[in-house]
Order: sequence, then C-alpha cells, then structure tokens
Amino acid sequence: MTAPNVVMIFAAGFGTRMGALTADKPKPMIELCGRPLIDHALTLALALNPERVVINTHYKAEVLERHLEGRDVLISHEDKEILDTGGGLKLARALLDASVSYTLNPDVAWRGPNPLSVLRDAWRPADMDALLLCVPTARAVGRLGSGDFSTDSRGCIRRGGDMVYTGAQIISLDTLDRVSESAFSLNAIWDQLIPEGRATAVEYPGLWCDVGRPEGLKLAEEMIAE
Repeated sequence: MTAPNVVMIFAAGFGTRMGALTADKPKPMIELCGRPLIDHALTLALALNPERVVINTHYKAEVLERHLEGRDVLISHEDKEILDTGGGLKLARALLDASVSYTLNPDVAWRGPNPLSVLRDAWRPADMDALLLCVPTARAVGRLGSGDFSTDSRGCIRRGGDMVYTGAQIISLDTLDRVSESAFSLNAIWDQLIPEGRATAVEYPGLWCDVGRPEGLKLAEEMIAE
C-alpha cells in the first residue's frame, strides 16, 4: 500500500457553531480571505494531483453542489440523515475506489506546508492504519481547552495530551469494516486502533487555526496575513 491518491473532504455538517453565518449556506461556503472554505481545502487537495476528490454533502447541499459544478470532484450526498465522519467516509468508499485515503476538514486554516504533503511523507503503511496530523496547543490558534492526543517514541497516539488533531489524516479504508453502524464518528475507528498501536500521528510544523466558530475567521485571517 503506497501513499494515497484520493482525497475525502468532509463538508456535510450543520455548522451550528457558526450561528447566523450558516443560516442560508453550509459552513464550507463561508468565506475566508475572500474565498469559500471549500475552495481552500480543494486547493490543498488538488496540489497533490489525486486521481479522485470526493466531497460529502447534507446540510444546504444544493448551495455547495451548485458552487462545485463543473469541477473535477465527486459528490457523496447524505440524503436522509447526516452520517458523521466515519459513516460519511464509509458511504463515499465506493466513489473513492481505493484502499487508503486522505481525509480533510475544510473548516480549518493553515500557515505552513501543505498538510497533505506532510502526511504523505510520514505515511508508513506497514506500521499504521491511521496517521493523524496534529499540532501542539501552542501552535493551535483559536483552540479552546486542552489537546486531544499524546504520542510515544514510535508516534503511536493515546488519548489526552497537548497535541490537537487538525482535521487531516490518512486512513486505511479497510478499517471502516470494524463498525457495522451506518452513522458513526471516526473516533470509533481510532479507539480500536490505539490499543493495537496502529493509530499514529505526525506533527504539523506550521500554524493551524480552528475556523469552526465565527471568531475563528478573524483569527485565521490574522494568522495567514502574518
């Protein structure tokens, strides 16, 4: 199993933390530095020349799908219910048509190298089934609270610590078979991989900002401008 050549961008969420900003559009259509968040994510994805990019939709799907018309992306629409990250990835699996995939959240901002390139360079499929891109809390702009994970000398993760998950990872899609439900979080996969030593992390060398809240937009613009 080599480095991935497909990318999954999660864009189906309700964006409730954004308040009135998502009243008439999905969160990935909110603008950051004059461009919708989804366009920033697509720029990162397309820089790797992937064979396929899949974007899932649910809330205000027609707005996002209209924006993406004519682009070389595939849409995985979650019609009746939102499926969370794990369920959304499982539904999109046939479209991805691959054994391993990048996944990327669009509601974040970066200052530094392409996060997917950092993941690609650290991916060792013989040693891991999930590789999470994390950043120390000191370089996580707008982060509220503590981190998510810590790592050992081999890069294997455990819960708790000062490393923040950035919303970018590489994951073996075979791991989705571990959960039978149609709607579930990828946390359910990671929690099975952690005790097996198959869930790992690599540190992002730049700055990262959470853009999941309105105040995060201003922080992200300031971070990028610097």
